[in-house]
Amino acid sequence: MDKEMMAKYAPVILIVFVMFFQYNLFVTPQELEIQHRQILETVSQKYMTKEESSNLKNQLSDMQKKVDKIYDAIIGGKE
Repeated sequence: MDKEMMAKYAPVILIVFVMFFQYNLFVTPQELEIQHRQILETVSQKYMTKEESSNLKNQLSDMQKKVDKIYDAIIGGKE
């Protein structure tokens, strides 16, 4: 590129870079890390892990067995 062409397009390039910075199109690693932590925190508050889900299923299964035993005891006592 020669100097004339650079001088011709320099204002356009400068305006493009100013718009990039004005609208925050460039992101720093620190900003990405902050956003990543926020996303992880939000996900951990709204969703459960597979371990928690399996533990909950086990607890519900145990509760169902106990309810069945109580029901059988009540029905068996009436007969």
